[in-house]
Amino acid sequence: MHPWNEPFFQQFRARLNRLPHALLVHGAPGVGKLALAERMTQLLLCEHADPARRPCGECEGCRWLRAGSHPDFRRVEPEALAKQPLEAEGEEEGSSELSPARRTRQPSLQIKIEQVRGLADFLNLRSHRGQLRIALIHPAEDMNENAANALLKGLEEPPAGAIFILVSHRPARLPATIRSRCVALGVPLPPKDAALAWLASQNVKDAERWLAYAGGAPLRAMDYAAEAAVLDRVLKSPDIVEDREGIERLTEALQKIAIDRAFSAFGLAPKYRTGKMAVPSGHALAWIRYARWMGENRRLRRHPLNPKLFSSEMVGALPKP
Repeated sequence: MHPWNEPFFQQFRARLNRLPHALLVHGAPGVGKLALAERMTQLLLCEHADPARRPCGECEGCRWLRAGSHPDFRRVEPEALAKQPLEAEGEEEGSSELSPARRTRQPSLQIKIEQVRGLADFLNLRSHRGQLRIALIHPAEDMNENAANALLKGLEEPPAGAIFILVSHRPARLPATIRSRCVALGVPLPPKDAALAWLASQNVKDAERWLAYAGGAPLRAMDYAAEAAVLDRVLKSPDIVEDREGIERLTEALQKIAIDRAFSAFGLAPKYRTGKMAVPSGHALAWIRYARWMGENRRLRRHPLNPKLFSSEMVGALPKP
C-alpha cells in the first residue's frame, strides 16, 4: 500500500465492527486504489491473535493470500489483467489442455458473466478458515451488462460472512443499482509534495513532468516515465498506429495535447506539460472541440474496427496551429 492512502486504511480498520457487505473503492487511475483494497483484504483475512498487529504478513492466512492461494479469497478481473489464466470457455475446470482458439485469441478486456457466476458457489460455502469470504472485483466498470446483472443479485441478497470489494476508476459507469448497494470510499489524488517524494524514492526521472502528464496520479506518472522515449515521440509528432496499445497511448496524448493548447489559447499554463506552443486565442474553441472528441474516442479506443484508420482519422483532424 502507498503511504498517502494510510489514512483511508486506518479509517477502514476503525470500522471493522460494522463492515458493509459491499465496499466501492473509487478514484482516478494511478492513486493506489487496488493496493489499498488488497491491504484491506489482508487485514480481514489475517489470523494473528493480536488484532492490533493485523495484518501481520506472517500468519498462515497472510502467507496464503500473498501466494494467491487463500481459499476464502477470489479476485475477479478481465483476462487481460488477470495474474492467473482463466479457464477456457466450454472446457472442464482444471483441464490442462487449451484449445487452439483459446491459445490464440486476444485476452478479454471485460469481466464476463461466467466469472461473476463463479463467485456464487464460493460465497455460499462456509469459510475454510472460519473467517470472512472476500470477492475483489477490479476494475468493476469493466463488467459487461450480463456480469453486472449477475453481481447485482449477489449484492441484493449477500451471503452471511461474505464481503464484496469493488475497485473502480470510473464509478459513474457502474449501474446505479450496484452503486446504491455499496458503501463508497473515495480515494483522492495525493498532495503533490507527497507524490513527488514517493516518485523520488522510486528513482523516477523527470518526476514533476510526468506527474503533471498523469494529472497528479503517482503510479501512472511512474508508468509514463518508464516509457518516456515512446511518449516523447508521440507528443512531438503524433502518427498513425496499428495496434490496440498504440491506440490507447495516442488517444490519451491527443486529448492532453488539445487541452494544453486550449489552455495556452486562454493565456494559461499547460496542465499536462505536453509541450510549449503559442496558440492564438481564436483557436481555443477548435482545440476544445477536438479535446471533447478525443474524450469520446478514449471510450472507444479498446474496440476500433481498424486501428490504422481510426488513428489516421484522429491525427488528420488535429487543428492547425
